[in-house]
Amino acid sequence: MDFTSDIVVAGAGHNSLITAAYLAKAGHECLLLDARAIPGGGCATEALLGADYKIDTCGTGHTLIRMNPVLLLDELGLISDYGLHFFEPDPVSHVIFPDGEQLTQWLNLDKTLAEIARFSERDAEAYARAFREFDEVASIIGCARLRPHGMGASMQESLKEHPRGGVWLRRDAMAAADLIRREYEEPHVRAFVAWLASQPLVPLDSPGTGLLAYASIYGLQRLSWSILQGGSGMLITALTSFLEKHGSQILCGKQVCRLLVDDGRCVGVETADGDRYLARKAVISTIHIKHLVGMADADLWGEDFTYGVETYDVGMSAYAGYYVLDHAPEVVSSSGSRLAVKAGAAPWLEDVVAVGRAAKDQVPYTPDNPWLLMATPTLVDPQRAPAGQHTVKIMGPHTWEIPSGRDWSDYKYEVLDRALEVLRPHVPALASEHILHSFVRSPADIERANQHMVQGTLHGGDRSYAFSGSHRPVPGWAAHRMPIPGLYQTGGTTSIGGSITGIPGRNAAQVVLTDLGHDPSGVMTIV
Repeated sequence: MDFTSDIVVAGAGHNSLITAAYLAKAGHECLLLDARAIPGGGCATEALLGADYKIDTCGTGHTLIRMNPVLLLDELGLISDYGLHFFEPDPVSHVIFPDGEQLTQWLNLDKTLAEIARFSERDAEAYARAFREFDEVASIIGCARLRPHGMGASMQESLKEHPRGGVWLRRDAMAAADLIRREYEEPHVRAFVAWLASQPLVPLDSPGTGLLAYASIYGLQRLSWSILQGGSGMLITALTSFLEKHGSQILCGKQVCRLLVDDGRCVGVETADGDRYLARKAVISTIHIKHLVGMADADLWGEDFTYGVETYDVGMSAYAGYYVLDHAPEVVSSSGSRLAVKAGAAPWLEDVVAVGRAAKDQVPYTPDNPWLLMATPTLVDPQRAPAGQHTVKIMGPHTWEIPSGRDWSDYKYEVLDRALEVLRPHVPALASEHILHSFVRSPADIERANQHMVQGTLHGGDRSYAFSGSHRPVPGWAAHRMPIPGLYQTGGTTSIGGSITGIPGRNAAQVVLTDLGHDPSGVMTIV
């Protein structure tokens, strides 16, 4: 059966929802299709452990999207009209080092500096300097990222106009690990900054990752690890409500399998059940670029594009364990205890580099000192679980490859058991007698749950130099327009990549609106 709409969108993650919302605001009818049973992609809140528990299965922190005008200026009314509310937990982060030492990051910069000074006064000064210096260029970098490639000055062009632009151009091109070694001297402080910089799961020895050593500090010190009341899925609920109010529709359980092309132009998509969805004006995709290229004849893409997709690095795999505890997961030490929404294990810098290197080299590697994120949103948002209970998500990077003769179906339990072994001496509530429910996902499970997360990667692809900026997803095709006319791409394989930022979605909307004859400033603030 055929269905027709102004705009057909393949995928209903938060970026494609944002793209569609701006188009709907401009008066276009949008029809969104998603293979999963619910919209949201990596921004979904699910009943993974039962109906009483709201689990953010992937993204939990909303710090970055709060800096996006979609929320900062409330361009779609998601805050004023749909009631989004954010918590700013304090402490911001708390980490455990391999030798048992611990460090707390507070919203108050001076308190964080005092924590760092316990290890090194010089490094406390370096941390303060990193925050202060990034503040000088944050608006330049932020504005450049909020412009689609080719529409206005790039970040590199904008930085050239800054008095210290050369410094930042060098830092942008460098590897984060090299900058951390240069700026910090004490192993614990290096490990802490590396733990922050590793949040996007990018190998820190890769060129083009340098800004992670600064931006991660800056955002968290300003807005904490912002948590959305009710779960990340509340952003999706607000966006879907906005779209429905503006005459658009979302259909789930619809697996897009083919692009429909007529006279060289993409005019719609076909789903696995044989239905065809035709677009009067444009087709927008958030299908992973590795999958998208197989949905139309190779000659329609061109050699440059197909080579770019073949060589696109899907990124570092991840695993996750989800738990319900009957106690709050206090992190204890000889000097007291901490409750932090965002906690974890911070391995030494060389351990962080080693797992990233192994992932690049495609060799199995399970570290003795794993990088771990332990998220407990119920500490500030108790409605996510019954009274007295807490949901905990433990995530970490891993190589896609595992030892010969092993299978992820059982090896995942060894990996998560190792994570629990690292945390349990410091987090008594993770003892088995306190775990009421649990669910473990390997990288293979993550990919099965969401096809966009190829090999269990969470951020749409590697974000080092070769796969970012003008090279993302493919050199020459960074402006959201695809080689097949009428087809546009957004989501984690474009723009600044994954995480809950909304930037790829908003940027794609600017391009599509322009191509449809609109001035984007009619529905958003152009920076």
